[in-house]
Amino acid sequence: MTSRCILITGAGSGIGAGIALELATAGHHLVVTDLSLPAAEAVAAQIQAAGGSAEALALDVTSDASVAAALDALSRPVDVLVNNAGLQHVAPLEEFPIDRWDLLIQVMLVGVARLTRALLPGMRERGFGRIVNIGSIHSLVGSRYKSAYVAAKHGLLGFSKVIALETADTDITINTICPTYVKTPLVDKQIADQARANNLPESQVVSEIMLKPMPKGVFIGFDELAGITAFLISPPARNITGHTIDVDGGWTVQ
Repeated sequence: MTSRCILITGAGSGIGAGIALELATAGHHLVVTDLSLPAAEAVAAQIQAAGGSAEALALDVTSDASVAAALDALSRPVDVLVNNAGLQHVAPLEEFPIDRWDLLIQVMLVGVARLTRALLPGMRERGFGRIVNIGSIHSLVGSRYKSAYVAAKHGLLGFSKVIALETADTDITINTICPTYVKTPLVDKQIADQARANNLPESQVVSEIMLKPMPKGVFIGFDELAGITAFLISPPARNITGHTIDVDGGWTVQ
């Protein structure tokens, strides 16, 4: 596969870091971005220590100024954008602080549009671009106490369909990967939150809420998400655009 410059948001930990570390082994240059620059630098250092190519940048996807500053600091043009930055808040809507609700939408939906909008002109000019959104099982189904997260992740699918149509005249694609639970710090925090919201012990949250709807009953691995991303940016996937790739262990086939 041709080496690409891949920018990943929210790559200082969790899914973003896992995908970055995996894709770096294939010879790609990784632009590791995160709200926390030290976290991004730590992941970039891991990649470099293993012989890979990476740079780290601070990036707040809710800020036009931060996006502009990050793009100005890039060492090379971006071929692939992985929109991964995210956060979670678990609460019934009546108890959900509206500023927190708004922040989730700003990061996971408006932020995706902001960064995609900023990078599209360069992709068009070079005649190539790949955009991969990290959605969720909650792009496809709902769960109690996650109204903002579910709304944002559902919105990604509609956004992707529209951008697929708007970029159909050039070699740019946009797709959304929708995994069930991946064992990350974000999910670890959700276990405690879900235990409180559902009045369950934490051990039962994993078995009864997270994994029970999945016939395969296992967490999704970083290698799976990185492998699917690698496929979506490869030549055989050049006509796959505006689609969702469900990585749900059979959840939605029932």
